[in-house]
Amino acid sequence: MVDLPGPLRQELEAELDAYSVTELGGAADRLSARYRSDQPATQPILTSPLDCAAYLTTRMPATYAAARQVFDRLVASRPDFQPRTLLDLGAGTGACTWAAADAFPSLASSHLVDASESALAAAQRMLKNSPVEVTHSADRLDRPGWATMTADFDLVVGGFLLGELDAVTQAPLVLEMATAAPVVVVVEPGTPAGYRRVLRARAALIAAGRHVLAPCPHESACPLEQTQDWCHFAVRLTRSIRHRQVKGAERGYEDEKYAYVVAGTQPPIGRSARILRHPQIRTGHIRMPICAIEPGIQDVTLSKRHRDEYRAARHARWGDPWQPATSAGTPPTSEPNDASS
Repeated sequence: MVDLPGPLRQELEAELDAYSVTELGGAADRLSARYRSDQPATQPILTSPLDCAAYLTTRMPATYAAARQVFDRLVASRPDFQPRTLLDLGAGTGACTWAAADAFPSLASSHLVDASESALAAAQRMLKNSPVEVTHSADRLDRPGWATMTADFDLVVGGFLLGELDAVTQAPLVLEMATAAPVVVVVEPGTPAGYRRVLRARAALIAAGRHVLAPCPHESACPLEQTQDWCHFAVRLTRSIRHRQVKGAERGYEDEKYAYVVAGTQPPIGRSARILRHPQIRTGHIRMPICAIEPGIQDVTLSKRHRDEYRAARHARWGDPWQPATSAGTPPTSEPNDASS
């Protein structure tokens, strides 16, 4: 379960105090409909302080949670990576900057780029007491000229950004990201369309000479690409009381599904398979599909006879790397999976 850091929660709640639940609920409904349409944005989506407040209530916590988990995957792949400078593209109200600051104690500065001046103003207010030095520019990322100051960052992230751009603009933007920093992070909604955008970004990054750090254990074609399935992951986050009120929700948590790719100029420190769904714990055994280092999807079955692997699998989660320890006993059962479901 992911929760917002205390300072972020305090800043977020302070931003929302000026609005009633009714105001936030109406704006949140309009915002949700806009995002569900999954269409490119010809104008900024967050055009007013109320729009930003609705986003802070319903979307910023989920964006933070997804980015925070992705950064954890980056740390697992490259534990030696200690970025000092971040370029946050399509930054909105700064969720990815908050997540990066939490994941990387080394982070000293972040430059936020977004078309919405209202969102950037909210981000600046909320980050004013952060240990990270924050600068920003209000630029449309689908127009020439925005990249004039995007060199020499350690890390660049595009969080839920590509879906707001037309298809012609997405690949050039990804290449600009690869030029801006040695490590690139792209996060999109965990839908078939979001997965396809991530696949295109992944292909562009590989063509630019980058190594895939996560989630893929290889640079070969995605084994799900020609199937009806799609690669995505999920993170569970807590809902605040106001969040539940605005969304009319009863549960104290929600699950945010996302697709992503992390790529860098340096290869990962070791390769690990990736768990593609929640491990299914049954009487005496555990089953889980993995994306294998030798490209392909495998269904792995572990019984108690596998000891170390079985214990590791009991604590494993959807999206975790899978690098089973060597133990005595019968080797795990591993069968190819046509991934057609």
